[in-house]
Amino acid sequence: MDWLLDPFALGFQQRALVGGALAAVALSVVGTWVVIRGMSFLGDALVHGVIPGIALAILFDFNPIVGAALAAVAMMAGINLVHRQTEFPEDTGIGLLFVGMLGLGVILISRTPSYFGDLTSILFGDVLGVSQSDLVWLAIVAAIALAATAVLYRPFLVLSFNEQKAKLFGMKPRLAHAAMLGLIALVIIGSFQTVGTMLVFGLLIGPPATAALIVRKVPSIMALATGIGLVSVWAGLVISYHANTSGSATMAVMPIALFFLVMAGRSALRSRRNATAPA
Repeated sequence: MDWLLDPFALGFQQRALVGGALAAVALSVVGTWVVIRGMSFLGDALVHGVIPGIALAILFDFNPIVGAALAAVAMMAGINLVHRQTEFPEDTGIGLLFVGMLGLGVILISRTPSYFGDLTSILFGDVLGVSQSDLVWLAIVAAIALAATAVLYRPFLVLSFNEQKAKLFGMKPRLAHAAMLGLIALVIIGSFQTVGTMLVFGLLIGPPATAALIVRKVPSIMALATGIGLVSVWAGLVISYHANTSGSATMAVMPIALFFLVMAGRSALRSRRNATAPA
């Protein structure tokens, strides 16, 4: 029992657990829409697209959350501009902005005196450095994510499976799409200080993708994904404490490892059923 409790004996370790749990709730719920709508590439691009804003915040000493929000808005505007002004599909603009924003972010960070420290903190986070104010911010983000999902559940659901039906039902799919993008950006921005921009994608995609292998209904996916996210945070912190590894990275890897375990289990079960089925 001590092996499980020792990692949370101190105040900063308890804050890491609470902060990681709040981030997992927000990311798992919103990540469900990312997975079922096939927006993983866009989600990954947004994760990297906030880096220039955070770098500017470090250079000019203002709130990194503000910088990340401005960068996310700029990136989404750029993707929309490329899509509207050319004949290329949307993923072309996403790919261009993905590389461009990431490169710009690293260039800006390289101008800071503490280049390697700042880059490591932005990319990989510091879950053990979560403060009380960070917890308040994460709680607000999680509450907004849950409330927005509840209020916009039907428009998001219809948009995810059939955009034409969303138009016929008068659900304003463009507005719903914009709201969904804003929600994705919000949970990414809210969680980067805890998990890091490079690793937040693991908790955004891993839990809902794993849940979708087990259950089919969207509410069930959200509920199971949230549970997987919470377990991943707890297990990641326990393992990182005893193995002396990065807490943020270990948390982010847990749902990915679980995804492949579930996928392997499903494949083995399917093969066994086929082998025992009558000819």
